[in-house]
Amino acid sequence: MIRATEIEPRDGYRIWLSYSDGTAGEINLSHLVGHGVFKAWNDRKCFEMVRITSYGAIAWGDDIELCPDALYMRLSGKSIGEMADVDASFANA
Repeated sequence: MIRATEIEPRDGYRIWLSYSDGTAGEINLSHLVGHGVFKAWNDRKCFEMVRITSYGAIAWGDDIELCPDALYMRLSGKSIGEMADVDASFANA
């Protein structure tokens, strides 16, 4: 299974992520700022507290989480089916 391994906040409400298969890059999350639970990011210090949880989610505090698989697909350009193929190849290795 591909997992997020490193994360850091960047300017402009972007995060840099790397994954266990070597995929890495920046994701722009600025479109979320100020909407619903993401209003918390109006305080930049909150956004900068991003972390990878023990179960692999991308999180800010206890109230905001993003799916690491969805972010992986966005970075890699892979589909759900392609991710399943990758997971199957890791299981058979």
